[in-house]
Amino acid sequence: MSRRKGTVLIIDDEEEIRESIELLLNSEGMSTDTAGTGEEGLKKIEENLYDLVLLDLMLPGKSGMEVQKDIKRIDPTLPVVIITAIGALETAVTAIKDGSFDYVTKPWNNEKLIVIANNAIKQRQLMSENLQLRRALKERFGYSNIIGKSEKILKVLDLVTQVAASRSTILIQGESGTGKELIAKAIHLKSQRADKTFVPVNSGSMPGDLLESTLFGHVRGAFTSAIASRKGLFEAADQGTIFFDEIGTISLETQAKLLRVIQEKEFMRLGANDTIKVDARIIAATNVDLKRLVDDGRFREDLYYRLNVINIQLPSLRERKEDIPALVEFFAKKYCEENGKPTYRFSSEALKVLMDYHWPGNVRELENVVERAVVLSHDEIIGRDLLPEAIVSPSSRFATLSSFPLTKDISLFEVIDSFERRVIIEMLEQTGWSQTEAADNFRIPLSTLNQKIKRHGIEIKKKRERPNGVTTVK
Repeated sequence: MSRRKGTVLIIDDEEEIRESIELLLNSEGMSTDTAGTGEEGLKKIEENLYDLVLLDLMLPGKSGMEVQKDIKRIDPTLPVVIITAIGALETAVTAIKDGSFDYVTKPWNNEKLIVIANNAIKQRQLMSENLQLRRALKERFGYSNIIGKSEKILKVLDLVTQVAASRSTILIQGESGTGKELIAKAIHLKSQRADKTFVPVNSGSMPGDLLESTLFGHVRGAFTSAIASRKGLFEAADQGTIFFDEIGTISLETQAKLLRVIQEKEFMRLGANDTIKVDARIIAATNVDLKRLVDDGRFREDLYYRLNVINIQLPSLRERKEDIPALVEFFAKKYCEENGKPTYRFSSEALKVLMDYHWPGNVRELENVVERAVVLSHDEIIGRDLLPEAIVSPSSRFATLSSFPLTKDISLFEVIDSFERRVIIEMLEQTGWSQTEAADNFRIPLSTLNQKIKRHGIEIKKKRERPNGVTTVK
């Protein structure tokens, strides 16, 4: 059957009506099939794929209302249009309340029937496209995009499978660049909330007052610039998942409000007095020891235990070096495709260099190195000459004190400042002038890095554009 303009099943016990509707829909380019009873129609629905069912309410045997309920059980997204006599309009309205798409009365208006049929088929096709998109997203952010077969990463994936279906809060711990957000997305897309929203929150990139307004929203007049009421990210994440990256950076005041959301499943917008109920699963991530922050009085102990119900520890790349060849192949293919190049591969010598390196920036750093090599290469075999000097000769990664003239009147503070400036510039160059990535690699807040950049008078170059391809790590 052609499915270009949709396939319609007509269920009616009167042969003349079936034939009349068939001729009309066929003339509009739709394919049709027919059934004289509800039982026959249901059997066809179980065996074939339709875009629309035209269903008579007055059928021998099973009534139209009963058939509609069975259709929704077999295929909940299949639209049903009721065919009814004028005297049975009340029943048709009830059918619509029970899930039918629309109704037409006998005798019907041909133009109206065609419009209703086209609209129902469009809805069916849109729902099918959305389903395919959700499946594509699951593939994109599911296990197939978490590269590695090492024992450590497989244990992580086993744990993700076990906890995805639960409602518990999850704390993901790992160094910067190990893929914490990727794991959080995999948990979301393998949970019962997969069809709802995944909302990431970069906790470390916002001042405390802005973070609260972003999370909880505000009412008009809550503060000077609040010229209109605004919903927050928690409302956007209702029924879905909210992911807090670098949870350890949020203020104690915001921590108290977050604790209330976890405990009471409600919050108040800034400037409001009424509460808003919310059902959002919370996943948090950190690259620091939260327990140490608790001991230092910088993180609430009660919030720590609320978040740390299920703990997932992500291994660093140096702990799973056997995954490096597969990661290199994955990233090389990705960036070759994005740059319109044939598939490049790394020479055995280049791979050995990559295997020997200690990767302080983890998978994110490896991805940057592979992308750089692919962009610079003109040969299908990428050699060690296209790897950064810091990778080939780790001892030269940063400037050394030997590069400073140690005279009698030299100031220690000048040496430290100069050294720090050069290290920051080199890290920014390695991350494509991404201050966020550089701060992550240095394991300091973004605000601290920005202060140092300003103090040293470092001129920020235009950030290298990152392609919107497959998300790999965060």
